Amino acid sequence: MSATTAEPRLVSSTWLVAEREISARLHSKAFVISTLILFIVAIGGMIVGGLMAQNQSDTPVAVVGQAGAALEGVDGFDVTEVADADEAKTLVKEGEVDAALVPDDSPIGVAIIADTEAPSSLIAQLSVSPEVMLLDTDSENPIFAYFVAIGFGLVFFMSAMTFGQVIAQSVVEEKQTRVIEILMSTIPVRILLAGKVLGNSILAFAQIAILAVLSIIGLTVIGQNDLLLGLGAPIVWFVGFFTVGFILLAAMFAATGSMVSRQEDIGSTTTPVTMLVMLPYFLVILFHDNPIVLGIMSYVPFSAPVGMPMRLFLGTAAWWEPILSLVVLAASAIIVVMIGARIYENSLLKMGSRVKWGEALSR
Repeated sequence: MSATTAEPRLVSSTWLVAEREISARLHSKAFVISTLILFIVAIGGMIVGGLMAQNQSDTPVAVVGQAGAALEGVDGFDVTEVADADEAKTLVKEGEVDAALVPDDSPIGVAIIADTEAPSSLIAQLSVSPEVMLLDTDSENPIFAYFVAIGFGLVFFMSAMTFGQVIAQSVVEEKQTRVIEILMSTIPVRILLAGKVLGNSILAFAQIAILAVLSIIGLTVIGQNDLLLGLGAPIVWFVGFFTVGFILLAAMFAATGSMVSRQEDIGSTTTPVTMLVMLPYFLVILFHDNPIVLGIMSYVPFSAPVGMPMRLFLGTAAWWEPILSLVVLAASAIIVVMIGARIYENSLLKMGSRVKWGEALSR
């Protein structure tokens, strides 16, 4: 049998390593628990944000005769017409309504009847104030937008960190136990890297896809169908951006992990990658309503997975921008994977002290 025939094929070898990674993660209690925590936190935040973004219950108000004209065409009030002031007072005392509007001889022409305190929204409605003209009448609820930013940022941060650290620790463990020497005798180094990235990327994609489905179900259950329509496309784009972005980060975690030989030294080489994961998380929360910052984030490879979906949710991105951003991210991922493969290949068999960057990047 020729050497070419005996050597495992590229695809089958890559998938063999990927299966090993997937099996190891699924049998890890730490991974399962962290995944459940991520699901609970992310979905909980999404539901809380949806509930807070729901319109407040309309204030029940009783009106008598012409006094009801003050609330005609005004949202936020549940108006009940009654025959006279006595009937209105009865409804207020019984708690059927929060207040009542009755005609009087004041300049405004109406008076408020309330039990212990008049609703501030009703007082504000009757106050004399200038007309307000809103240029952006389609903007999303700011409270929900804030929670969406937290959701995108948190999911990206926790998933990338969870799988990234696992990849780095796995590489170091294989070096410490000399397992890597056995693997390298049968499988090319670049195939080992490709399998690790593929296996963990599949798990990360599955995790994000499940979160997307659960988010859609959660918003449907709490009756946020309108918000769901606005959030559906950004969630789909987020899944796509995260998948490509994670491949980039996975290659970096594997490469930087291969530069050390002890678990306690991992942080010395993976810290720059960790910072690149943390930065988008803080930026998207702090600047979730800043179009300039979000615009820049949309085209920076490490922050595009959260920046562009957030802009899509806010409606500030043109139709072609997510496509261009994804192309930039994919091109960046290819370049980073190539560089990571060189570092990985140059560092795997070097034991002892940390491999220097110049040595890791040498041809």
